[in-house]
Amino acid sequence: MPEVLKVGADSKPKAVAGAVAAVLREKGSVELQAVGAGAVNQAVKAIAITRGFVAPNGIDIITIPAFTKVMIDGEERTAIKFLVQPR
Repeated sequence: MPEVLKVGADSKPKAVAGAVAAVLREKGSVELQAVGAGAVNQAVKAIAITRGFVAPNGIDIITIPAFTKVMIDGEERTAIKFLVQPR
């Protein structure tokens, strides 16, 4: 089961990318979850930045997007999850 990182519209893509790269190196895969257009935008930017962070280590990543359900304040919401793993 991959580690889950939650991304918000106010998340800094470079900081998220650093966390993604660290988890990728340690555990092999990571899942980003984002609710809303702003959060999805920051998550996609973070994934693009992550590629640059891990490429010097010979790691090429792939991303698999999917829908998932998350609970926020006791309410079920639809999120987009991005499974990031080495190719």
